[in-house]
Amino acid sequence: MKILTLLTIVTALTSMQCSTEKSSDTLKVGAERMEVYLPLIEGKTVALAGNHTSVLGKTHLVDTLLAMDVNIRVIFAPEHGFRDLADAGAVITSGADPVTGINVLSLYGDKKKPAPEDLEGIDVVIFDIQDVGTRFYTYLTTMCYVMEACAENGIKLIILDRPNPNGFYVDGPILDTANYSSFVGIHPIPVVHGMTLGEYSWMVNEEGWLAGGIQCEVTVIKCDNYTHETMYELPLMPSPNLPNMNSVYLYPSVCFSEGTVLSCGRGTEFPFQVMGAPKMPDTGFSFTPKPSFGSANPKHNGEVCYGIDLRNAMQDGLVPSPGMNLQWIIDAYNAYPEKDKFFNGYFDTLAGSSTLREQIIQGMSAEQIRESWKAGLEEFKQKRGKYLLYN
Repeated sequence: MKILTLLTIVTALTSMQCSTEKSSDTLKVGAERMEVYLPLIEGKTVALAGNHTSVLGKTHLVDTLLAMDVNIRVIFAPEHGFRDLADAGAVITSGADPVTGINVLSLYGDKKKPAPEDLEGIDVVIFDIQDVGTRFYTYLTTMCYVMEACAENGIKLIILDRPNPNGFYVDGPILDTANYSSFVGIHPIPVVHGMTLGEYSWMVNEEGWLAGGIQCEVTVIKCDNYTHETMYELPLMPSPNLPNMNSVYLYPSVCFSEGTVLSCGRGTEFPFQVMGAPKMPDTGFSFTPKPSFGSANPKHNGEVCYGIDLRNAMQDGLVPSPGMNLQWIIDAYNAYPEKDKFFNGYFDTLAGSSTLREQIIQGMSAEQIRESWKAGLEEFKQKRGKYLLYN
């Protein structure tokens, strides 16, 4: 049976069930719809790929499932760890979950994908992680590697879908997979893809993006009462340096500063809500990064940085916006006195090619750069449309 058919059946069953129950406008994430997925794991040996966002209310999903006698054999943890948040880029070590004693295997460090021995005796893997909808946010890549491991070992995957807080638009340059594939971008998609992880898993399968074109048997447990126009407020910070919705909305644009001399505010109380560097002109705003939660060794540690203050971007109506803001990075480049030192090698990795960096250096305007994305974005939107689960 094709994966496409499987997904259609799950969607049809979900719609049928909703029609017989009392209607409600309350948004429910996939993890909350236990009546749909508990029958699928009854009597099964389960692995769970999750983190601190895998919760039902205030209770972790793994604790809830164990209380219902679900046989969870192993836990897979992405970047930042399972229950506790670690620094961005920090190697996550494996070990026993201190609450349940279940073995937690890290998928961020030496190992990015479950090995066959990790899945030995497993009947089904449950994936439940809150994403923020950008190509370079690593939870998406982790899901794809879990899909690949399941496909290679003949194991079913259940994705408990969650809303995409940046799912109301599509924007940015398309990744050049031939030259710039990495853990922060593995498929030919724009920076902001406008899909939930459940929808994205469907695209990955049908487009043949797993190794060798293999397909994973995926069941997506949809969210209830969610559409791509829903402005979903995250109940928990998804990672240490995205502490609020202001940072989540700014992230697609401000993250490019990571590939430059600019600090994005790591090591402050407002990461991804400022951009600045010691040699930027003093415009009246400054901040000083220092070691802190989520950033043990921030860029420009202890140095006064001058730059752009976006802490009130939501109040000022700058975000949420149906498009990335390139003007901030362009203005910073134009203002920086040592232009040959502004970019570092990571910028092209984030952008997905060298084109954006070259366009900024050439003096192209934000409008001209966005026009150069138009054809690629239109093609992607056509492709994306086939896999959307939420009207």
